[in-house]
Amino acid sequence: MDRHWRIEWDQEQLAWLHFDMAESSVNLLSLETLEVLDSQLQSLQHSAAKGLVILSDKPAGFMAGADVKGFALPSSEEQIKAHLQQVHTILQRLEELPFPSLALIHGFCLGGGLELALACDYRIARDDPATRLGFPEVRLGIFPGYGGTARSFETLAPLDALRLMLSGRNVNARRALRIGLVDRIAAERLERITARHLLKEAPPKQRPKLSQRILNSRPLRLPLAWMVERQTAKRVRKAHYPAPFALIDHWRHAGDQRAQLFEGEAQRVSRLLRSETAQNLIRVFFLQERLKSLGSDSGFKPQHLHVIGGGVMGGDIAAWCALKGLRVSLQDREAKYLSRALASAHQLFSKRLKSRREVQAAMDRLMPDPKGNGIAHADVIIEAVFEDARVKQSLFRKLEARARPNALLASNTSSIPLEIIGVAMRRPERLIGLHFSIRLRECNW
Repeated sequence: MDRHWRIEWDQEQLAWLHFDMAESSVNLLSLETLEVLDSQLQSLQHSAAKGLVILSDKPAGFMAGADVKGFALPSSEEQIKAHLQQVHTILQRLEELPFPSLALIHGFCLGGGLELALACDYRIARDDPATRLGFPEVRLGIFPGYGGTARSFETLAPLDALRLMLSGRNVNARRALRIGLVDRIAAERLERITARHLLKEAPPKQRPKLSQRILNSRPLRLPLAWMVERQTAKRVRKAHYPAPFALIDHWRHAGDQRAQLFEGEAQRVSRLLRSETAQNLIRVFFLQERLKSLGSDSGFKPQHLHVIGGGVMGGDIAAWCALKGLRVSLQDREAKYLSRALASAHQLFSKRLKSRREVQAAMDRLMPDPKGNGIAHADVIIEAVFEDARVKQSLFRKLEARARPNALLASNTSSIPLEIIGVAMRRPERLIGLHFSIRLRECNW
């Protein structure tokens, strides 16, 4: 049995290729796992298989993407380009197998993992809220480089493909089905049956409608690229974040030319990965992962958040936490601010969640609380009132008396030192600073 990858054969001569990266809680496409995958694919090329299903044995999901640790190594642009071209060859081998292939997706299917899934003939996603598909590469200062741009533009409507890659956001299984990113969705208990039926049926590969494909033709692509570039420039500066603009330019020049898309990926991504922006974003990624590991080790799992201050920032904090599944109570002394905050939250949920059922569930988690009854039950209390030291001191003195002994107290202050805010508290060590320099709804988390 090979390390990382394991083949299981059934009575119908279908090969089930299980990915279970050794000594890791998630599956990553590292140099080693890619080499083993290539070896397995070469063996399958000459087998009597009637179909291939690639699936994950990790509870967390299908694949979390490429191993980012390799991106931080001091490699030259030519070495990076050679690596990308090697992965192109491996996934081309998967794409050209003499029998149909299928990716059976659950949990996270991100970055390189989604690029691998797109190299399969078909994709089935588990119909579960935990299933998320996306291309987060733009957050690392690059764009998909394992064939993801070429296969995305072939599989999806061009603007849907661009939106997926430029935003860095994930989509759920039902959204993925609507845009054509997956061919089927299925409940966990029906996944294998659905996979067998799809491989036996072997319908034509997913392709966008003619009315969408025509947008990829050069006469229409050029003005569309200009429009998308203008919209992108309103959100980010090219000097600070060159990757989105490089992706748009990549599509502009090679959008309907498969070979040029692959070649352009290798050239542009290798150049971007060596840039100062990408290396800084990769360092930020590792710092975030380090903070997450420290948080997971603490055993602290907040369920209820109380926010004081229903203005723009307080309302955004409350809405974002409700969006992410927390139970949130929002307090303000004036009802008009609570009404505005709830209306703004509904707009955010409608934009992010799409499904009415999910929007309503998020709204149910966000509770207006003018009297502050949620203080006594909250695991975390965040203050987001106006910048006045005396007001904040008085507030935290009262909060400390009403809050649970183990509740975390946080201030969204931007200018007042925590030592000054906490001077009236009996236990000022409970107070932390939690400041956002931009509105949370503008983040791509």
